[in-house]
Parts: sequence; C-alpha cells; structure tokens
Amino acid sequence: MPLYDCMLLVKPLVTREAMSELVARVARRAYQRNGVVTDVKSFGKVQLGYGIKKLDGRHYQGQLMQMTMMVPPTFTQELHYLNKEDRLLRWLVVKHRDAVYGLEFINEDDGRNEMSGFSLAHTKDDYDIEIGSDESESEFLTSSDDDSDGYKYDFEEEK
Repeated sequence: MPLYDCMLLVKPLVTREAMSELVARVARRAYQRNGVVTDVKSFGKVQLGYGIKKLDGRHYQGQLMQMTMMVPPTFTQELHYLNKEDRLLRWLVVKHRDAVYGLEFINEDDGRNEMSGFSLAHTKDDYDIEIGSDESESEFLTSSDDDSDGYKYDFEEEK
C-alpha cells in the first residue's frame, strides 16, 4: 500500500476534541480499508496567505493537521465526505513518491555498509608531489605584477 499525507486545515475556533474526532473519523475509514495511520501531527494555528470564504465568513487563520497513512489507492476517492464537513476550510491528500514499503522496506540496506563502496584512504606517498620542494610550489605562485591579459594599466595620481 502506498504512503499518503492527508493535510487538514480546520477553522481556527474549532476545539481540540472536535479536531481529534475528525482525525479519528478519517483514521477509522482507513482501518476499515485495511490501512494504517503511521503519524499524526498538529502544527497549531497558522496565518493564511489569503482569506478562505465559507458560509460563516472569511477566515485568515486556521489550524493545520497532518496525517500520514498507508492506505489503498482507492481510499483517496472515498474521502469525498470531507467536502461536506463544516469544520474544515481545506483538505488535501498527497502521495509519497519515494516511499519504500512491503518486502522492499524489510530487505533494504540500512546504511551499515555505506562506506564499503569506497577504497581505502590514500597516503601522501600515493601522489607524485613532494610537499617540501620549491618546484611544486612554483607552479602555483604567480608574480603580482603580471596581468593575465598582458595589458598594462596607467593610473593617474590625484594631487
């Protein structure tokens, strides 16, 4: 089953009990479809970029909730009942694209061998540069009076 995020933007004056009841209602629907709610986050009151007009007025604040769940792909179409919910300003369901689940998740390498693809560290003997010699440094040093374009600039001094 794919991983989805369900974002719920609730009216600012809705109580915590009413919000938890709304989240529990969505979670019950997910469980009925053999889904699992993996995470629920509340971001508290947020300022909106523009007012959302509803029957009871225009709202410039909202309470933001996020539910992360693993549900069948058909579950997102079953959330149409949220359109009739008067406590909600907006809702959105987004599918995670890079989610790994099922047997792929169990067999996935957890990074214990992440350095195994690299060779051993090189020592200074592996390179042809002598650190203390003047010849190796002369390649990198340039005189300060030479210009890269070969043009000499004349400056007038102020008196």
